[in-house]
Amino acid sequence: MIFILTSVLFGIGLAMDAFSVSAANGIRFPHMPAKRSLTIAGAFGLFQTFMPLLGWLCVHAVAEAFTRFQRFIPWIALLLLLYIGGKMIWEGLRGEDGKAEDKPLGGTELLIQSVATSIDALSVGFTISEYRFAQALAESAIIGAVTFAICMAGLYLGKRIGARLAGKASLVGGLILIAIGIKIWAEGVL
Repeated sequence: MIFILTSVLFGIGLAMDAFSVSAANGIRFPHMPAKRSLTIAGAFGLFQTFMPLLGWLCVHAVAEAFTRFQRFIPWIALLLLLYIGGKMIWEGLRGEDGKAEDKPLGGTELLIQSVATSIDALSVGFTISEYRFAQALAESAIIGAVTFAICMAGLYLGKRIGARLAGKASLVGGLILIAIGIKIWAEGVL
């Protein structure tokens, strides 16, 4: 029971950035169909499942190299979210905000968002390194499921807000993504 509770709490903590990005996506695409919402939340959940496992594997296989890489994680997340957020702001300033609904969130953009919001979950691999693989897999699956549920809530909330923002959705969403990138960077570097 403690294992499940700990895993759920890990999932909640790790999903907060993905929740915010999901809300920004909902703001940007207030009329997105349910299938797209499921795809977005599924991508975030999948990456939040995969990253702790990757961290666990790194601890067991290439711990020294991963330790050197870990200091770059906040910078990578910052750059990825600055890129996507800046792109959204640019679209909003150019008057493409209404056109954003016509073109769906692309696969590359979703991949970048998924990596940026889950890259900190690699560190969870260190905290679960004493687990056997089956336990690490179970914890990662719970984290992914919690992330999926939280991202669905973020998308729903964002769509409700986005419908009210009309022509400012890309600007607001872009600013949110940039703020998340700065937050991840500050937590990891400062």
